[in-house]
Amino acid sequence: MTLDIQLKNISLRFGKFDALKDISLTMEGGKIHGLIGRNGAGKTSLLSLIAAFREASEGQVEIGGDPVFENPERMQQVAFVYEKNYTDEYDPFSSLIEFAARYRPNFDEKYAEHLSKRFNLPIDKPVYKFSKGMQSAASVILGLASRAPITIFDEAYIGMDAPNRQVFYEELLSDQAEHPRTIILSTHLVSEMDYLFDRVAIIDKGRLLLHEDADVLTARGASITGTAEAVEQFTAGMNILNEQKLGGVKSVMVYGELDEQQLLTAHKQGLEIGPVPLQDLFIHLTGEAV
Repeated sequence: MTLDIQLKNISLRFGKFDALKDISLTMEGGKIHGLIGRNGAGKTSLLSLIAAFREASEGQVEIGGDPVFENPERMQQVAFVYEKNYTDEYDPFSSLIEFAARYRPNFDEKYAEHLSKRFNLPIDKPVYKFSKGMQSAASVILGLASRAPITIFDEAYIGMDAPNRQVFYEELLSDQAEHPRTIILSTHLVSEMDYLFDRVAIIDKGRLLLHEDADVLTARGASITGTAEAVEQFTAGMNILNEQKLGGVKSVMVYGELDEQQLLTAHKQGLEIGPVPLQDLFIHLTGEAV
């Protein structure tokens, strides 16, 4: 089952503080959506509304065309995975798997056990004894094995080391191919995870900057590499994101699509044209690195 998520003129206030401001977007079912933004941009606030952890101050959140807040049927179809503190969890991880299987209609215990082996997680060990990285892996396992129609990962994998994060990415893509669902990945690891995204939503200061196909977004910029003189001449007057020089070779990243005539000129001048990483576009659009 794949479900669309619709946010209709969503705002969220805490006292006089506007955490989210008039956000409208549709997250298409069966796709992996990257949600990126600076610290405090409102990512977790937005996800908490989708998961019905709280109610919007204004607007409506719908899943599959139905309001999600105080809707038990729809709420059961959402798995919200975030970094948890398991200090008081004295049961073994196997008990958490059994509990999830009891209350999650799509939960796959065998897949959870497979994931535990891939992450080298001892399921018979009390969870409070897990390291931070192991606790992050435990949360990710429960999220992936839930196979919930809406599965949200709010940086729950941030405590894992690079090899285990790679395992997560591999399993995410593999299981999505076999069991499509709507997945949202909220992350700071933009450069590491950009290849996972079908669509990207960028929020900044509580507002939605854009929501586009990942390919369309990265096509907004280009990297130009060649002799320093040729690159400088070609990029004169363009919106330059950054530049690097090594000896007589220079590489410049620009914001803005190149037209056919510019591409033809670049080819004639022996310049190499490539894509701009999503990380660099994000930095440009929000004005600050993650």
